[in-house]
Amino acid sequence: MNTALRNAAKTYLTRYGGDAFPNLFVAAKGTVVSDDTGRDILDFTSGQMCATIGHNHPAIVEAVHRAGEKAFHLFSGMIPEVVAELGQTLALDWMPSGLSKSLFVSTGAESNEAALRMAKLHTGGYEVLAVGGSWHGVTGGTSAVSFASDRKGYGVPVPGVFVMPEPNAYRPYIQAATEEASALACLELGLKMFDMQSSGRAAAIIIEPIISAGGVLVPPRTYMQALRKAADERGMLLIFDEAQTAFGRIGHKTGAALFDVTPDIMTVSKTLGGGLPLAGTITTPEIEDSVHRKGFNFYTSHVSDPLGAEVGLAVLRVIAEEHLVERARTVGGYLRARLEELQQRHETIGDVRGQGLLLGVELVRDREQRLPHHELGGRTTRKCFEMGLSMNIRRRPERGSVWRIAPPLTVSTDEIDRAVAILDQALRESLDELAASRVF
Repeated sequence: MNTALRNAAKTYLTRYGGDAFPNLFVAAKGTVVSDDTGRDILDFTSGQMCATIGHNHPAIVEAVHRAGEKAFHLFSGMIPEVVAELGQTLALDWMPSGLSKSLFVSTGAESNEAALRMAKLHTGGYEVLAVGGSWHGVTGGTSAVSFASDRKGYGVPVPGVFVMPEPNAYRPYIQAATEEASALACLELGLKMFDMQSSGRAAAIIIEPIISAGGVLVPPRTYMQALRKAADERGMLLIFDEAQTAFGRIGHKTGAALFDVTPDIMTVSKTLGGGLPLAGTITTPEIEDSVHRKGFNFYTSHVSDPLGAEVGLAVLRVIAEEHLVERARTVGGYLRARLEELQQRHETIGDVRGQGLLLGVELVRDREQRLPHHELGGRTTRKCFEMGLSMNIRRRPERGSVWRIAPPLTVSTDEIDRAVAILDQALRESLDELAASRVF
């Protein structure tokens, strides 16, 4: 452990929110990250949900080396061959039919900003409808349409943003006979409220196919199909933010494939770069031609960089060659079954949900009232880390206490068993401590 560097981190680095650990970290490989005390820790968040094929996969290391032999970066108007190859690969092998024009940038927020700019320019409108619990970024336009993060204290958001209640089967805003009916009622109410407030300048509806930061919420297929219809009826473009759902994590190529709904624009990021900054905005030739004729621009210092494209191609090759889309279904099913076993043993686990290897585990004080158990969630997450398991937990006061579990698609069943054993022990110890503190 380098005490001087730990002190340097405290002295010279800005704190930027989220979970922060006292340790510094020195290496990562596969499903494991290593800290400055020499501990190996199972990473069940895939870094920042990015390391889909595992940390520092040999194919990624080779891709970085190839880029170093050719070029890491070029003037933005100079299109590298590898960028053209990546665009072709996405269009022919991964995207729903019709989505074939790609813009490559660095981060998910950038890709969503580009999508919103396209939608506004194409339609001539500026009004954007988003859902509660959404997370699309922290830049100007994306923070305005994000409702899973803090919105207070940053000034006036971009105008023209509307929100509708998200479909939440476990905590429905509108009680109905079925989960599907509740979700559709939320959509109907949200659309009615939007129509009442709209000035007639509608541009886009933006949604994550699985609402991840809002608690790993999976809408019914009919909800997504109704959303497609609603966008068409209002002359709005439908944007799918697939930062976490594209390229196999949910056991399908994309969320669009899962729901059999094709958006007008799809944004991708985390799961494409495999741990390096790479994002894309993919749309139809018709929309691309429309916005080009109207003067669309999205220049950044790193648009169409060759380094990211080399890595993105490597990630897609590994996913295809190692059959990781199918593996996310089978291994994800194994992980879900193990978590459901835990649910049988712990009354505080109220719900297990998700798709493939993007799962949510919701903690409650009791299953009947479904009151979120934030204290247990925080305590257990800390214990898990001390025992060698890193997980992400959503613990906003107005939402549930939900573990978001998303290991790399290469995770082994042995690693899953180890993680579940740690989780089981951490839950038991945390519950015992909470019970003791109430007695004394």
